[in-house]
Amino acid sequence: MIEGQELKGGTSRLKYGMLGGGQGAFIGDVHRKSIALDGKAELVGGCFSQDFDNTLKTGKIWGLGEDRLYRSYQSMLELESQRQDKIDFVVIVTPNIHHFPMAKAALEHGIHVVCDKPLTINSGEAEELERLAREKDLLFCVTYAYTGYPMVKHLREMIQRGELGEIRFVNAEYPQDWLATPLEKTGQKQALWRGDPAQAGGSNCVGDIGSHIENMVSYLTGLKISSLCARLDIFGEGRSLDDNASILLEYEGGAKGMYWSSQIAVGHDNGFRVRIYGTQGGVEWCQESPNYASVSFIGKPTETLSRGRGEMSPRAASLSRLPAGHPEGYFEAFANIYSTFLTTLDKKLSGEELTAEDRDYPGTAEGIQGVRFIEKCVESSQKGAVWIDF
Repeated sequence: MIEGQELKGGTSRLKYGMLGGGQGAFIGDVHRKSIALDGKAELVGGCFSQDFDNTLKTGKIWGLGEDRLYRSYQSMLELESQRQDKIDFVVIVTPNIHHFPMAKAALEHGIHVVCDKPLTINSGEAEELERLAREKDLLFCVTYAYTGYPMVKHLREMIQRGELGEIRFVNAEYPQDWLATPLEKTGQKQALWRGDPAQAGGSNCVGDIGSHIENMVSYLTGLKISSLCARLDIFGEGRSLDDNASILLEYEGGAKGMYWSSQIAVGHDNGFRVRIYGTQGGVEWCQESPNYASVSFIGKPTETLSRGRGEMSPRAASLSRLPAGHPEGYFEAFANIYSTFLTTLDKKLSGEELTAEDRDYPGTAEGIQGVRFIEKCVESSQKGAVWIDF
């Protein structure tokens, strides 16, 4: 189909600040560019780094005035909350250890929050953020961005309608090879902090990419984990945290699952793949070709669904931006999460009633679930890869 995304009016240009995401950071730039894609919000301030010179350089690149560039997150949140033109929300894109104190401070100052995953490094902190957001009546988004792909939305609706029958088995994997060599010994920033328990928490591989598997499977199927058995491996010499993980799962209702995440799988770039099998059919989706999915039903040939050519569900179609054959990728998926959140925030600030579709972005509930998943995998592995209740 040669149709573009329907433009939805009524959304004012919101203002936001960012914590983290200075020069040399990866994910901060992804957030900024994804937000900018739809023009619903404008970056007006930030504390981009603990190094104030880095903050100044980053702010200059984005055309920010020095009066809204801050030396600490505490001063930024306090001073912004007092401004007539204060930020509407803050984006947190720092190493994991900083998520909780920054998000808590933002909520205490009455500022809505978007936080990169994992939400925190332990579930107690995650639950405290959920409680505080509820008490303050503030919105909170956790950027599990892969659920923003239109094809994922479509597959979710197929599964919800029962087209696959009763779900029997889930097989999901997320292999990368970026840590197949001792990259951290070269001083590479991402490798250094992700492998440091003081900054990343109790897990590297499961915390970084395994948590995406848990979130995706939960979003697509609605299955709830009842127990799991995890083995977290450390192959890199001198590492403190896992770089490979194998996880068996049992879900409420009897379905089974098997997850594999790896950062030492030579030959794989970012091979996030999910296969879901039911009594009547199965589906397969891969993040590296996200505009397509394979669908199979008993007694019928396997079909390839196309985001641009096939008939998508209304929700999926509303988030599809380009005609058939024009690939939509990671930035667009990220932007879809933000577009949903920002439209919802604008409605809330205007006093409008929110709908279920407005809430179709990952929030604190998904954040808590992700942190608990990481904790349970670490616990199982430390006890000798035993089955533990979720």
